Amino acid sequence: MSPEEDTDTTVEPAPAAPAPAQEPERSGLPSWAIQGLVSLSAIVLALVVGAILIIVTDDQVKAAAGYFGAAPMDTFSAAASAVGDAYKALAVGALGGITPISESLTQATPLICGGLAVSLAFRTGLFNIGAQGQLIAGAILASYVGFAWHLPAGLHLIVAILAGLLGGALWGGVVGLLKARTGAHEVIVTIMLNYVAIYLLAWLLTTSTFRRPGRTDPISPIVDGNAQYPQFGGTRLHAGFILALLAAVFVWWLLNRSTVGFELRAVGANADASRTAGMSVGRAYIIAMVVAGALAGLAGTQQVLGTDLPLTDGVAASVGFDAITVALLGRGTPLGTVLAGLLFGALNAGGLQMQLITQTPLTLTTVLQAVIVLFVAAPALVRSIFRFLPKERGIGAVLAKGWNG
Repeated sequence: MSPEEDTDTTVEPAPAAPAPAQEPERSGLPSWAIQGLVSLSAIVLALVVGAILIIVTDDQVKAAAGYFGAAPMDTFSAAASAVGDAYKALAVGALGGITPISESLTQATPLICGGLAVSLAFRTGLFNIGAQGQLIAGAILASYVGFAWHLPAGLHLIVAILAGLLGGALWGGVVGLLKARTGAHEVIVTIMLNYVAIYLLAWLLTTSTFRRPGRTDPISPIVDGNAQYPQFGGTRLHAGFILALLAAVFVWWLLNRSTVGFELRAVGANADASRTAGMSVGRAYIIAMVVAGALAGLAGTQQVLGTDLPLTDGVAASVGFDAITVALLGRGTPLGTVLAGLLFGALNAGGLQMQLITQTPLTLTTVLQAVIVLFVAAPALVRSIFRFLPKERGIGAVLAKGWNG
């Protein structure tokens, strides 16, 4: 080799070291705290949206805006007054004394049980849209036992409650069985069973068995006093609220302290992996829907044995559908569901007072509930507005396979 060739030898540069992997954002907060912050931020944003709606629909604000150029502060003052008066009336109607508080708790009672029914299914990877039908099924049986049977005090109420639990459990169990045995999608089945329950109730109220003697409208006899939930202090609040709290404790124990609950959560996290591990996915689906149906049936008993003593075709109102929003806001956890139910109960109770005092439409509370859920379902949007919020798992996980935070 010549010296020239030797001197032309080049050394290949060493490959660049790979860039260190970017550490995921860590906030130091537990998952439940992050989820709570997002939910609270969603509520704040919903109140802001509600304030905007109040401003643009208020007559005094519109009148002041007509001469905005001459006196702009009049418009701002009218807007602040309209929002302040409306939200003050909402707060007073929900929390302004024993009677408003008791009414808020009364409104929240079936929402808590219905929300637990939806949440439990979420945790098992099922989207239970059928709380409405399960509630109606429970209300039908509970009401029938309440007015057709005559039992001693105490025993009559217990039997009526058990009948309601049974009705809801059977209605939900059909969904779980079809899901486990045939793979039928629970969303389709529960929606269809909602319609079956609604029209079944409408037909039953035309029969001599359920229609009150001497009446032609669809209304049943009033349940016996022995089958009614005891009321507190002359208010509409009844012992069904205590049962709702106990139901939340039961769901927490079932999911977090029992072997069955571990299987439900495992199936909700990954059904294929659970099946490989030897768990019966079909059995988990059936158990989850039976228990969820029983919880919705309990909400039905709170309607016909507590607040709406005769059975009517409007016994369920929109409780079963509102329960879905309660479960979403509560992030599929028992405590979160209770708190969300209390919030929505307060909005329902306070909305009546707000409409009475300020003539603000009652539908505003429905808008607030919908906007809250909208923001809860879009945590990235909430974080883009409140940039101090750390990242957290989105509600899409709830919709896809149950909340497993």
